[in-house]
Amino acid sequence: MSEKKKDTIDFGYQEVPVDEKVKRVAGVFHSVAGKYDLMNDLMSGGIHRLWKRLTIEQSGARAGMKVLDIAGGTGDLTLKFSRIVGPTGGVVLADINDSMLKVGRDKLINSGAAGNIEYVQANAECLPFEDNSFDIITIAFGLRNVTDKDAALASMNRVLKPGGKLMVLEFSKTNNPLLTKAYDFYSFNVLPQMGRVIANDSESYRYLAESIRMHPDQETLKQMMANAGFVNCRYQNMTGGVVALHTGIKP
Repeated sequence: MSEKKKDTIDFGYQEVPVDEKVKRVAGVFHSVAGKYDLMNDLMSGGIHRLWKRLTIEQSGARAGMKVLDIAGGTGDLTLKFSRIVGPTGGVVLADINDSMLKVGRDKLINSGAAGNIEYVQANAECLPFEDNSFDIITIAFGLRNVTDKDAALASMNRVLKPGGKLMVLEFSKTNNPLLTKAYDFYSFNVLPQMGRVIANDSESYRYLAESIRMHPDQETLKQMMANAGFVNCRYQNMTGGVVALHTGIKP
């Protein structure tokens, strides 16, 4: 007997109707899009660039490959992949939020990005691409905002080529009590105030902090990836588990 689907889902610490979460998340990213890069640098002290660099280094990307950067936002990973795969390859920057997609496209065009990038507004739960299309899929700091994570992982599996790699870079759970305490204080006291001052929006950054706490822990996400059909699923903690990089292969 199949389990009945819930009518509500978490939006941070709130429970909201399932069909309302997409609209609320959209509102958050419409609000923060213009200051997104600046806030990322301030919030992480610039360390998000190291997390992303490690993701690129472990991707195995090479010339001629096709890469899908889901929830690609302002295009940090897309730009690096574009340079690696070169003119014989291609990168799709996909984001459900048109404000983020526009900011990302403008940023990449202004940076002189290669012509091997496509921009697609897409929902991770039902990706609008053919089966077996991509060698690598990345989703960095986006999975926690997806309403149905299992559907998204299954959709990613479908559009990956056999032997292709999924890489999920996401905030996760620390196992150091002192680090957890400091992280919680920062997330719920400093971060919303920073959002208020820099982006004129404390509530969106309070939601982002809450969404991190509601995201599955490392072992749970690893199992979710296996349930979606990925093999060799593993994760690497960074910064004491504040962030984890999960990888899986489509058999």
